[in-house]
Amino acid sequence: MMRSMFSGVSGLKSHQTRLDVIGNNIANVNTIGYKASRVTFQEVFSQTLKGSGAPDSTTGRGGTNPMQIGLGMGVAAVDTLFTRGSVQRTDNPTDISVEGDGLFVVKGGSDGAFKFTRAGNFTVDKMGNFVASNGDNVYGWQYHTADPANPGARVFDTEKSIEPINIYSDSYNGNKKIIAPRSTDQVSLSGNLNMNDAATDPAVILPLTTFDAFGNEYKVEVQFQKSATDHIWNYTVTDTATTPRFADVTGTMTFDATAGSEGKALSATGGADAAGTPPPALKRAITLGLNAVDNSLTDINFELDLSRITQYATDSSAKSYSVNGYNSGTLVTFNIGADGIITGIYSNGQQQPLGLVALANFENPSGLQKVGDNMYMATTNSGDFKKALKPGAEGLGTLNPGTLEMSNVDLSKEFTEMITTQRGFQANSRIITTSDEILNELVNIKR
Repeated sequence: MMRSMFSGVSGLKSHQTRLDVIGNNIANVNTIGYKASRVTFQEVFSQTLKGSGAPDSTTGRGGTNPMQIGLGMGVAAVDTLFTRGSVQRTDNPTDISVEGDGLFVVKGGSDGAFKFTRAGNFTVDKMGNFVASNGDNVYGWQYHTADPANPGARVFDTEKSIEPINIYSDSYNGNKKIIAPRSTDQVSLSGNLNMNDAATDPAVILPLTTFDAFGNEYKVEVQFQKSATDHIWNYTVTDTATTPRFADVTGTMTFDATAGSEGKALSATGGADAAGTPPPALKRAITLGLNAVDNSLTDINFELDLSRITQYATDSSAKSYSVNGYNSGTLVTFNIGADGIITGIYSNGQQQPLGLVALANFENPSGLQKVGDNMYMATTNSGDFKKALKPGAEGLGTLNPGTLEMSNVDLSKEFTEMITTQRGFQANSRIITTSDEILNELVNIKR
């Protein structure tokens, strides 16, 4: 009789544990990045009253099964379910969710162990630190260098150790709230020069805006004037200021007149041959000699690309195709891409990378240990945190900016589980009350 009571007690305790887990799941139904838990039961050791017996082929007697009485049940496991929660759009530039596998890497200052989270409700503090809601630093990479596969672009060195991301400054890039100016080094022109123009006709004027290394802006014109010789044009790069700040740079362009190539640019002079272009070159190395007029300034050295200019019998349409260079600008806002790159947008219209958010991956995410604040820590069964990875690398998910991953709690399932748990608890309580009634009858036999 006592066995049945103790079995009932074990059932009550186990179902209470299950109800505790269900209650916590329901409480966190709207918690960002929360992963639901589940409880599974198992029977405990059974008391063997009689062992099994083998059949006897001699006498023809059959075998017997073991006779056992169970001693109740217990909790087998409380598992964390790492299924993905639904996505809520917030349009907040610092909110991000992970589309697929992976967890964000955070740490509370320079001390302590790394923690991991699926909750991407991040913010930027007054010092520019990219932080989680509890103040832990979000980790990633800040060092970037020129991309050999894409000249002019930048690439992050993900082989370096991860470090706290700061939007405003870091040891590699200095003050990221200001983008440094860039001197103009590429000028490309395109369009047509009318072959029927005469040497006495007005020049074709192309206005340009160039910048020196300090970010000073210079309004410049490239003037094309038809020469007295057929198929040759003179050009002049000149300062539009009332008091010129550099001497004019002059040169000529010759157009092809041979059959099959009529009107195409053939060669040019002026300045010097640009690097990598054998003469006769259509890319000229031009120097605007600012330093000769004011020694506090630096010269502007740019490559003038004339290869897109043609000479046909139609109206002149020459214009600037592209001119690089810009003055300094201040950080206005930033955005986070699906690849995890945080890109700053500046008042001068330029952009530059500010950081790269890292992700962690584990062989067994369900083995992570919850440590509060929507955070997890690695355990012996989750697998070690060996190396941070770029979003989208090695099977990891990409980022979805402006969204948050919500809880993966299924309310309909939790309420159903609550009902079955309540019934299980109720049935186990009946075992105890029934056993008590039988014991009471046994005591009353003496009467």
